[in-house]
Amino acid sequence: MEKKKNDAAVQQGSTKRKWLLLFIMAYTAFVFNTTEFIPIGLMTNIAVDFGITEAHASLLITVYAWFVAIMSLPLMLAVGKLNFRTVLLCVVALFVVSHLLSAMATSFNLLLLARLGAATAHAIFWSIASPLVVHLAPEGKRQTALSMLVTGISLAIIAGMPLGRIIGLHLSWRATFVCIGAAALLAFVLFAFLFPPVPNNQNASVKSVPQLLKTPVIKGLYIFTFVAVAAHYTGYSYIEPFMKQVVGMADDMTTFTLILFGLAGIGASVLFSRYFDGRRRLFLYTIAAGIALMLFLMRFTASDPYVFMAHCMVWGLIFTMFNLVVEFEVIRNAPQATTVAVAIFSSIFNISIGCGAIIGGAAQSWIPLADIGFVGGIIAILSLLYVWRRLACRFNH
Repeated sequence: MEKKKNDAAVQQGSTKRKWLLLFIMAYTAFVFNTTEFIPIGLMTNIAVDFGITEAHASLLITVYAWFVAIMSLPLMLAVGKLNFRTVLLCVVALFVVSHLLSAMATSFNLLLLARLGAATAHAIFWSIASPLVVHLAPEGKRQTALSMLVTGISLAIIAGMPLGRIIGLHLSWRATFVCIGAAALLAFVLFAFLFPPVPNNQNASVKSVPQLLKTPVIKGLYIFTFVAVAAHYTGYSYIEPFMKQVVGMADDMTTFTLILFGLAGIGASVLFSRYFDGRRRLFLYTIAAGIALMLFLMRFTASDPYVFMAHCMVWGLIFTMFNLVVEFEVIRNAPQATTVAVAIFSSIFNISIGCGAIIGGAAQSWIPLADIGFVGGIIAILSLLYVWRRLACRFNH
């Protein structure tokens, strides 16, 4: 009897430790994604400081995203056999240094260069983060663990980007980068003292890439990701100037709306963790159709600030759901080469972010900013058609 009690206590302690480690990963995801999104909230300030246009400043989004896209797979293959704890400590340290250099940049080109250091850390972190939390999850809690990680992403939009924007408006955008670096330093300390060595048993090799690309579901998810994310970021990359110039929102109202966008992501995490099993095909159709609908409605809901706030909440829920559904399906369908599959997913995702930002910037030279959602919506319709004709049939239900 005493032995059973001791075994139960050990099991309970192990479970609590796993949840603590998952919380640390979610916090780190919050920090990493805050820096990815922060140029969207500070685009005007950075453009004014360096005397450039907002379209020029949007290179901070495009170059960062494309660097992550290009380097995710090579970097993952380079560190693919290292202990996960060692990798995490190195990438977070690089992330901290890069933000201090960003804050000290004396020109836009130097800022862009410093951001590449953060992009390097980002590329490696997101290649291992999802597989790692699924590995750490207590029995039967894989979806909940992944939802926690994505909640960290949502909180980056809810609290990270708006708070960084507030700091940027009242102090400077440089202070925002210093604060992000300090938050990352806390993540480094947590990893150093609390994270145990976690063995890496993944098949992270070049040989696994062709096999992944031959898997019909994986290939379909990659194609869907590329088109849908490009559509989303065609509109979302310019959400701040859209709200100020088209909707007519003041700075405080714009910040609050960005918070609502991210807050809805928590709702998406809850819905996913509770209802995704058994409704996989329904979720797939919902996210594909939802992205298109949200983009097409931008022009119409912009007529009233409060209606546009509600619009952004639904949009935030749908796009967070997209991230959860697609990434979970990638992990589910590549159990032996998860880190490589997620690295490719991250590459495609970030290439698509850059494409969306460029398409949105180019569109503004020939259509009003108010109509930017129509451009993204047309692209999103293509992703919906692909899901309907090719991808959904590969889902069991």
